[in-house]
Amino acid sequence: MQRNASLGHWEGGLTSQTKQVCAMNDPALRDRALSKVPEVTLVFWIIKIAATTLGETGGDTVTMTLNWGYLTGTAIFLTLLIALVLAQIVANRFHPFLYWATVVASTTFGTTMADFADRSLGIGYTGGSLLLFGSLMLVPVLWYWFEGTISVDTVSRPKVEAFYWAAITFSQTLGTALGDWIADTGGLGYERGALVFAAGLAVLAGLYYWTNVSRVLLFWAAFILTRPLQHVPTAMNRDSQDTPEVRV
Repeated sequence: MQRNASLGHWEGGLTSQTKQVCAMNDPALRDRALSKVPEVTLVFWIIKIAATTLGETGGDTVTMTLNWGYLTGTAIFLTLLIALVLAQIVANRFHPFLYWATVVASTTFGTTMADFADRSLGIGYTGGSLLLFGSLMLVPVLWYWFEGTISVDTVSRPKVEAFYWAAITFSQTLGTALGDWIADTGGLGYERGALVFAAGLAVLAGLYYWTNVSRVLLFWAAFILTRPLQHVPTAMNRDSQDTPEVRV
């Protein structure tokens, strides 16, 4: 009995060590172990929605409340975003505060950039959404071309991190534009627009649990759709208040 117990203890220790060795020998496991992004769980989505809400509020405060204009706001938040992405790339491991600060910065930039494209460039919500959609689609194409995958589990090297944060930023920006497009140009208003995006997320959840559709594809689709869903209450609150006409 003691021998079996000792053997079981020894096997358990060996298993733990073996997993570490396998993680270093298997490229997929190694990338996951070295990845500088959080695991995608329910907590991830909750924090993501909270972070993007904070980011959008910050973007609207600078461009609308302070009335610094969309171009100035975009320039400010782009500078902040670049600084945080560089810090994220330089870091040798995952830092939760740094990661989520970068997500907030991508949202503030995405908010002001979407408003600048939609309103200041004069191309409207449809033109802005199409422009941002094309930009977003270009990122995974290039990412896959150079790396052979667009999985978030591989975000551990500078080039991959650059593609990842470009995709994150364009996803945030497109999500903002889509929220305004479906509410305004689509004529649904923010309440019914929210129902459309909520239904889209429900479809994605069903595909995740009951099909074998690519988890990578579902992740990026969900990342885009959670943005306009979160954008709705913020936009409704903004539109219900008297705000000065924003400068370009």
